[in-house]
Amino acid sequence: MLSIIGRTLCRRRLLPSITRTFSSAPWNLGILNHTAIAVPDLGASISFYRDVLGAAVSEPEDLPDHGVTVVFVNLPNTKIELLHPLGEGSPIAGFLAKNKNGGIHHVCIEVDDIEAAVRDVKEKGIRTLSPETKIGAHGKPVMFLHPKDCGGVLMELEQK
Repeated sequence: MLSIIGRTLCRRRLLPSITRTFSSAPWNLGILNHTAIAVPDLGASISFYRDVLGAAVSEPEDLPDHGVTVVFVNLPNTKIELLHPLGEGSPIAGFLAKNKNGGIHHVCIEVDDIEAAVRDVKEKGIRTLSPETKIGAHGKPVMFLHPKDCGGVLMELEQK
């Protein structure tokens, strides 16, 4: 279906040709790992995904280094990460101050070599939110890329 839609949109010049390009970079972009949603009421959000939609939902996990409590909603093809502030200096608290009802916070894509990916995007002028990778919610190294350099989207790269 996507290829039919893609070809139609390309013929109408609404989208560039949808083809896979091969990079000479020493790393490869992988799958969408999760979409993160900042939530003002973690319990209500857990209840919605688990009790209303019937999704498998993880137990809450505090990540003090990131200032968040996370819960993963497991879907057949990806995950939704629910983010709730943990502590006064939480970046999610700032996000929720601007977005009272919560909302999409970031998108996480796996890479096969996080350190090479970080070096490469920095060389290409993409700003990162920290000088070095940190261990993320899955126990793997992650790096956040500045949304002003990524089309307005906060991007998280995670080691596959």
